[in-house]
Amino acid sequence: APRAPPAVILAAVTNVSSHLTLDDDAPPALEGSPTWQLQMIADTHGGEVPLHGRLFAQWMHYAFPHECPFPHMTGTTSAVSPTEYGTGHLASTDDMRRQVDNATPSFEAADAQELEWMSQWSPEEELITDHLAHSLRAPWERVGVATGAALLLTLVLLGLFGMGSGLARGGSSGLL
Repeated sequence: APRAPPAVILAAVTNVSSHLTLDDDAPPALEGSPTWQLQMIADTHGGEVPLHGRLFAQWMHYAFPHECPFPHMTGTTSAVSPTEYGTGHLASTDDMRRQVDNATPSFEAADAQELEWMSQWSPEEELITDHLAHSLRAPWERVGVATGAALLLTLVLLGLFGMGSGLARGGSSGLL
């Protein structure tokens, strides 16, 4: 699987701009936690970052939050439409204000940038090859032996019945 040291990734990513607003592009802010977090990913994998892993995808989400979606662990989320919650799925302005007023900050010492970087970070790695090696197969590889045998038997029986019905009607068997 493709891997790269953190220094190579940082050099490449600093040359990429992030779309902050419709009129403004800027390079991502990678000083501090982002650099440290990338190094931690590399340390976990022998000094190089697996480019097809969930941790690198999570790092990319924090570096480019508008361009890269957050990579949830496989099987931990499911898509649900708002209408599945009924007609009261929208919060009123009063509900939102009440929620904000009752919220308490979980980290008081960290600055805003550090909080943003660590707000959803989870250290669980998940390499794409862990899942895809088993699920990405050619269609003929997915068919089990029993299914293949049953399909072959069905085709043979259909062929025999087809020839038998042709002979019963007085036709030729099609054989030389």
